[in-house]
Amino acid sequence: MSLYVGNLSYEVTQETLNTVFAEYGSVKQVSLPTDRETGRLRGFAFVEMSTDAEENAAIEALDGAEWMGRNLKVNKARPREDRGSFGGNRGNSGSRNRY
Repeated sequence: MSLYVGNLSYEVTQETLNTVFAEYGSVKQVSLPTDRETGRLRGFAFVEMSTDAEENAAIEALDGAEWMGRNLKVNKARPREDRGSFGGNRGNSGSRNRY
């Protein structure tokens, strides 16, 4: 399981996130997703820590905390939803949109 960290500054790096979360335990991995088209950070990250207790300590301390000019949102990450294929049938009785 990992933590979702939202409302991040676009100036954040893996190193700075690692430093902040290391205060609450052992950080196993930091992931900073980027936009596929622009390569720009998307404003959130995932942080994986060694134990649930460490994750809970980080949530308790950092959720709502101000960091780099923003109030962080930190919680347990939810599993990614299966969004299906792009442009699929949206309940139109088999009809397709034509462009």
